[in-house]
Amino acid sequence: MKRIRVAQIGTNFYSHGPFIWDTMKTQSDIYELVGFALPENERERLPKQVKHFDGYPEFSVEELLNNPSIDAIIVETDEIYLTKYALMAAKAGKHVHMEKPGSPNLAEFEELISTVKKNNLVFHTGYMYRYNPYVMELLRQVKAGELGEIISVEAQMNCAHPKAVREWLHGLPSGMLFFLGCHLIDLIYTIQGKPEEIIPLSCSTRLEGVTSKDFGMVAMKYPNGVSVAKTNDTQIGGFARRTLVVTGSKKTVEICPLEMYGEGELQFSTMTTYQSGDWGDRGQTIESEQFGRYDAMMEAFASFVRGDRENPYTYDYELELYRILLECCEVK
Repeated sequence: MKRIRVAQIGTNFYSHGPFIWDTMKTQSDIYELVGFALPENERERLPKQVKHFDGYPEFSVEELLNNPSIDAIIVETDEIYLTKYALMAAKAGKHVHMEKPGSPNLAEFEELISTVKKNNLVFHTGYMYRYNPYVMELLRQVKAGELGEIISVEAQMNCAHPKAVREWLHGLPSGMLFFLGCHLIDLIYTIQGKPEEIIPLSCSTRLEGVTSKDFGMVAMKYPNGVSVAKTNDTQIGGFARRTLVVTGSKKTVEICPLEMYGEGELQFSTMTTYQSGDWGDRGQTIESEQFGRYDAMMEAFASFVRGDRENPYTYDYELELYRILLECCEVK
């Protein structure tokens, strides 16, 4: 099997950058790590994250993009720079894995999609829940009609970050909804398609004097009901209550927790199915085997680059998802 020669541009403090690099280090049968670049003063700003690159050569962004032996670029900068560097990589003819969701600039993102499409490049985004084993099983059931007609999706991705993180959210439109709610909007759009109406509901808890939108929420109207994405950054116990509930006319499926810590760096999910119609039905609950949070996602990216599989999340899907996200975040 051909190994993908890959390099990473950037890392970040609050997202997945260091862990994507660490994941690829464990996948040495899939990836050959050429090196990394640290733009936007990241070496000075993020010394703890930079330690993940110890032992690997550092290059400038231009050196990586001009290296014809590199197949793909992993873009993991701060959110506000993501699209900028992904576009540079695409113009250089590199396949791209980009941290979600991109920078909050529609014109720039449209140019990125146009460029990867024109150059016939793989464009892959860091929505790791797409590769969660129980999310994948639930999506299979939805597609097969096993839930019947879909009435609603309820998705939560809560946590409790310190004050500094919630102040950092000021730099993102609608704060938490852009930062983490994008994962949930992706799931709702995958299951139900484009909504008839989007009703933004994000606000600030104002805890500790923080005025960013640390309580992200949006309602999305569909023909049969209303689906909701909620991501509160002040919820104690929020990680354990990360939830996806899909209600259909034949049954309801709940994944909760969406992810929970297992052994070492591994995680697991729990899924409950309700279909008897009895008010006292406690459902049938199963627990997944333990898995690495980013393993399947990065394995899939490599397979797309090799041409072994076709990315089911198309260019047009990613662009429409991004437009919906911006509307949810009240970006005009």
